[in-house]
Amino acid sequence: MVFLAAPVVFTAAPATAQTAAPYIAGTEPSVRPAGAPTITEFKPDAAWMARAFTGVSEPYPPSLGFMKDQGAWFTPFIHPGLVDQYDIRGWHTRYGDAAIEALK
Repeated sequence: MVFLAAPVVFTAAPATAQTAAPYIAGTEPSVRPAGAPTITEFKPDAAWMARAFTGVSEPYPPSLGFMKDQGAWFTPFIHPGLVDQYDIRGWHTRYGDAAIEALK
């Protein structure tokens, strides 16, 4: 078996003092990038609450008390999960898979 090596040439444009380095996420995870958006106030509306409590009937169990302090943080609790017998909240049977895809 014969392997042929082809010459590889790398060229780079010279950096100037006026060119800022692009921001690359993950290089400094402890530092928030300048100009990054921030959420200053989060008020869940009726649609957010209805989605959050899909498949849960009132009176809501005390274990769901964390939802009043949830804020805008991501929580998997308000997104569809597994299907079939694992869909205990009825996300997929209630709305159908096409509707679930539209909610994402």
